[in-house]
Amino acid sequence: MKLPQKLMLLGSGELGKEFVIAAQRLGNYVIAVDRYANAPAMQVANCCEVISMLSADDLETIVTKHQPDFIIPEIEAIRTEKLLEFEQKGFTVIPTAAATNYTMNRDRIRNLAHDKLGIRTAKYAYAIALEELIAVSLEIGFPNVVKPVMSSSGKGQSVVKEKSEVEKAWLYAIANSRGDSQKVIVEEFIDFEIEITLLTIKQWNAPTIFCSPIGHRQERGDYQESWQPAEISENMIVSAQTIAKKVTDALGGAGIFGVEFFLTKDEVIFSEVSPRPHDTGMVTLISQNLNEFELHLRAILGLPIPHIQQLGPAASAVILATEHSDTVAFTGVAEALSEKDVDIRLFGKPHAHPYRRMGVALAKGNNIQQAREKATKAASQIKLAS
Repeated sequence: MKLPQKLMLLGSGELGKEFVIAAQRLGNYVIAVDRYANAPAMQVANCCEVISMLSADDLETIVTKHQPDFIIPEIEAIRTEKLLEFEQKGFTVIPTAAATNYTMNRDRIRNLAHDKLGIRTAKYAYAIALEELIAVSLEIGFPNVVKPVMSSSGKGQSVVKEKSEVEKAWLYAIANSRGDSQKVIVEEFIDFEIEITLLTIKQWNAPTIFCSPIGHRQERGDYQESWQPAEISENMIVSAQTIAKKVTDALGGAGIFGVEFFLTKDEVIFSEVSPRPHDTGMVTLISQNLNEFELHLRAILGLPIPHIQQLGPAASAVILATEHSDTVAFTGVAEALSEKDVDIRLFGKPHAHPYRRMGVALAKGNNIQQAREKATKAASQIKLAS
């Protein structure tokens, strides 16, 4: 394949920004698209478009205008049916339009994994009304987990401990649903020992390969810190790789997939899959010779990936906003960077609100515990300037 290629990125957040940087390093032309101006990836792209990606007409307009070689979704809130139409017209959608359609909706990917592929998942059911959610919650039992079938970064997710909490969980899920979906999923609560992401790289004409597993911790349904390598047994790694390959083979195409698992003492349980770089994978910006964004790009372009080297214990910790602000500035950056083997990424988001992810701290250490402590300390030192 000759370079440069013209890449259209649908969704221009922090993950998209790092992908654009990787693409630019190989001279590619990138169109960054999002629903608001000055989104992070737009700041480093060749050009940008502000549209509603839930509008089929808006999508048609920009694809017709730019004629990209690749259409690369980065978020869930996209009119995925339109992507199927683009693919039928000869455009390449990453990983495929069908895969994007599956994975943007938790009900479809769960049905694929459990019903069609026979993979162990948490017990689950769906609801499109509060009364229905109450009924299926009683069937699944408490505690359980309620979340929108369509959302990003775990938003709208809550653990429900008893019947009296179901209505609050319903309202929270619907309020944080992406797109126009009014459907939620309720899942059995898994008492897991660790939650991992297995970054899985599916290639056009080469075998599927994997990064070292990444452990992560969530709050409010959103990742707070991640670390690599996760300390799990070789048998569990092999089991996770087998499941990840089975799921990604069914989805097809090429690119990186973030495949999430719950690990109990005895089981590897499939949770979700994202057909793109994963937020927990930001640790690879410091932990690997090729980060997840470079791997995604190489897989998309059909470039070789001869070796993925894990560089030792490393961790990431998110930098969160604590207040609303339209004039984003930070203090504490110098203090955070004063310690050895610590790095910072500030995403350049133009607006802040409580719990919004504004950056990430990255650290290496002699062991995972030290790396996590260094990343967490660095993240805590950076504050929004008042």
